[in-house]
Amino acid sequence: MTRQLTIGLVAHDARKDGLVDWAKTHAALLAPARIISTGTTGGRLLEALPDLDVTRVKSGPLGGDQQIGAMIAEDRMDALIFFVDPLSPMPHDVDVKALMRLGIVYDLPMAFSARAATILLKGLEAPGGG
Repeated sequence: MTRQLTIGLVAHDARKDGLVDWAKTHAALLAPARIISTGTTGGRLLEALPDLDVTRVKSGPLGGDQQIGAMIAEDRMDALIFFVDPLSPMPHDVDVKALMRLGIVYDLPMAFSARAATILLKGLEAPGGG
């Protein structure tokens, strides 16, 4: 019996539409996974793709990044897809960097753009992936 993959899906405000569009394109690959997403992003995903298994945590600036970070540290996350907006200032930039650091420390597969996310997701689906 194969266990269900848990994938974090997060996006900065300017990238939320892009993440939702990407998720629509890859809905069949995401369907068997458990999705953990920060507040607003998760709401947008549920609105666009109500059949996905999406669990919303708090908004990023209100602690959602830390909640996902805790899941990474507890080995409860299989991958993180984070559509980052590198051109906008982020008041919670320290939290974002901490989340990325945890992903590196725990050797978590991560992607920060649509093309990288597609490659990552397809790799998780391959034999021996995830």
